[in-house]
Amino acid sequence: MKKGWVKMFAASTVALLALTGCGPTSSGTSSSSKSNKSRGSLLVWEDKDKSSGIKDAVSKFEKENNVKIKVVEKTYADQLKQLRLDGPAGTGPDVITIPGDQIGTAVTEGLLKELKVSKKTQSIYTDSAMESQIVDGKVYGLPKAVESTVLFYNKKLVSEKDLPQTTEEWYKFSKEERTRGKYGLLALWDQIYYAQGVFSGYGGYIFGKKSSGAYNPKDIGLNNSGAIEAANYVSKFYKDGLFPKGILGDKGINVLDSLFTEGKAAAVISGPWNFDVYKKAGIDYGVVKLPKLANGKPMSSFIGVKSYNVSTYSKNVALAEKFVKFVSNANNSKKRYEVTNEVPAIKSLVNSAAVKSDVNAEAVAKQSQNAELTPNITEMDQVWTPINNALQVVDTGKATAKNALNSAVSQINSAIKANGKK
Repeated sequence: MKKGWVKMFAASTVALLALTGCGPTSSGTSSSSKSNKSRGSLLVWEDKDKSSGIKDAVSKFEKENNVKIKVVEKTYADQLKQLRLDGPAGTGPDVITIPGDQIGTAVTEGLLKELKVSKKTQSIYTDSAMESQIVDGKVYGLPKAVESTVLFYNKKLVSEKDLPQTTEEWYKFSKEERTRGKYGLLALWDQIYYAQGVFSGYGGYIFGKKSSGAYNPKDIGLNNSGAIEAANYVSKFYKDGLFPKGILGDKGINVLDSLFTEGKAAAVISGPWNFDVYKKAGIDYGVVKLPKLANGKPMSSFIGVKSYNVSTYSKNVALAEKFVKFVSNANNSKKRYEVTNEVPAIKSLVNSAAVKSDVNAEAVAKQSQNAELTPNITEMDQVWTPINNALQVVDTGKATAKNALNSAVSQINSAIKANGKK
């Protein structure tokens, strides 16, 4: 979501060092003299099926900077894991694109280079998107796109005018659909990534914040009274048979997608990654922001931020940083949106006619107003498994919400302490 033009850095020429070592290098060397000699090359890891969105920007940057850029597509959620292997081996990328919640871990491990980004440039991005790239006051990347879960509904099974507006209305609608052998609303509420939207509305939270605005890993709100109430509310969709048994666990997403694409579920909570998938499956679907909760509060969601970042293993870091600023500017973000339909992180584009005329992008934009960032600190790594396991035992009736959540938070705290001693 986003705004104006990103200011280009002064045209300083970077001479590629003939380095053969595999350790990180902090910067490239520059020369003020103009030269027609090649400035080397850059390897850019782009998200899977998204390289077409930066094709023009890459071509222009190559010509303006006399550099050769190789773009390789890799699933963005897995790029950091691959960088840990390829970086030290000397075969890693100069530029990667990763989820915002991985920034803290990457910085702690020394995998990302700090970028020098002016306040003016930072201001063109939405506040939450830019915040995801900042650790201890330092900038480690620039936002590429934002995503949030939304509600997809099958127009053949439920019309827009009859669309339930709250989770309680969806609960009643789902009970009616089960009598007809179909499902109403389906959601992966056994996973905190999706269930957080319910937890937040009842007062649960992952990490509290310090007065400085930084996350406080010692303040975990996943077992407070609001979280317990939320877990109990979510579990009734499972216990009353409104969600199929197969929707639990890692395979649950496949079951959810299959039921929706086969026309057996009226609605699902999912994300932009399924815009094309559901369309190709032949489903005439609508997209709206998430419904209100039974208590009248808006259902929240996590804002996912994709970013461009520079690897500390890059042998051409100055040019890599320049490329990140270029490919992330307003003009190139607009072009990328037009090609990939990924909602941009530039303020001015979020409010543009182009985004508002796209019902899918508009739904994401509207939901983002009730969304919050996935915590980008290292301690978040210790949260996912314990809390997901807790939700699953609650949803299957194997433990009470209070006992399961208390156990999960105890495990999270122990893991955070153990990890801090390494």
